[in-house]
Amino acid sequence: MREARVDSDYSYRGNFRRYRTYDFVTGAGIVADTSRLGQSLREAIEQRFRAQGYRRANRRPDMLVNFRVYEGDMRFHGFDQEDLSQWIKRNVEENDDTPADQRHGYQPVRLLLAEGTLLVTLIDVKSNRAVWNGYASGVTVPDGPMGEIVLKRSVRSILDRYRIFTEEFAKSNNGDAASESDR
Repeated sequence: MREARVDSDYSYRGNFRRYRTYDFVTGAGIVADTSRLGQSLREAIEQRFRAQGYRRANRRPDMLVNFRVYEGDMRFHGFDQEDLSQWIKRNVEENDDTPADQRHGYQPVRLLLAEGTLLVTLIDVKSNRAVWNGYASGVTVPDGPMGEIVLKRSVRSILDRYRIFTEEFAKSNNGDAASESDR
């Protein structure tokens, strides 16, 4: 069994520091799928987001989460970028007022993703733009319970590339750490 390739890219216009809530895109395909595999994907994403301080909100979430499993090889356009958490630490979020000479350029990369790709996309609800894509290619999903395990591991690997905690979560954890060291 070969190792899946995991990577991600993001929009320089993403308001990652402000996102606190999410919900899932509804519609056709695996997103609306009530099968055990579709449910397993949603549960794995929810578990990870809760651990990072995000709350699921059915009304007016900050982000929508979309996911899809693609069979076969897939050509994909990604971007060569620094790690998302490093970019956020430098506090260089872009918007319409950012002067052209201060905007980051996207360095496109054409990728051929191997048989079986799980793609997770985060969409900013206010701008209606995809702000983050994470993917694992070379994911073979066997039938039965092992398929759920493979998908959950793939979600975990993908979301390891999205290590963004909500501000409230980060503040409460810093406070807990400080109070424990004072004891």
